Amino acid sequence: MHHALRSAGTITALAAAALLLISGCSKNDNKDNNSAASVTSTIATSSAGPAEGTSGPVEETKIATQGGEIAVSGAIYEKYVTAGGPNGTLGLPVKAAEAGPNEGKWQDFVGGAIVWSKDTGAHIVWGEIRKAWEDNGGPAGKFGYPTTDEKDVSGGKQSDFTGGSITWIDGQTALHPNS
Repeated sequence: MHHALRSAGTITALAAAALLLISGCSKNDNKDNNSAASVTSTIATSSAGPAEGTSGPVEETKIATQGGEIAVSGAIYEKYVTAGGPNGTLGLPVKAAEAGPNEGKWQDFVGGAIVWSKDTGAHIVWGEIRKAWEDNGGPAGKFGYPTTDEKDVSGGKQSDFTGGSITWIDGQTALHPNS
């Protein structure tokens, strides 16, 4: 798995570099740092040991944003790449990963958040479900860490958490805590 991650990271870095060269990054008059042409990726391998949720060294990418470079790493990085990276639905990172309860972590992106714990893995939380989850304390609240990504249910969406589930059906958010 480590070699596959390193290969994926290398491919991502090469693709980003090619995109920058093709778009003429040295004379880019576009001041919008959120454009695809201004996204830069640098893959670095840390010798600090395995990251959360991985079997090998930390894989990290630093992404240029309007606020400067922001690192995305470990299991959050893996999930971010799976979700399409900077060009996916999550978009650019908003800030660095933050520590959560029980050694968990989460990182905010323009389009949502990736939340990780050693017991549940990395999952995406977004939209109205994310708002309801955060209003109820996020990972430190009664719903705790997500155990699934958002999934389709009849009439809407659902995310499952260690403390229950939250649904968004027919434009209405409902909380379903475990008994």
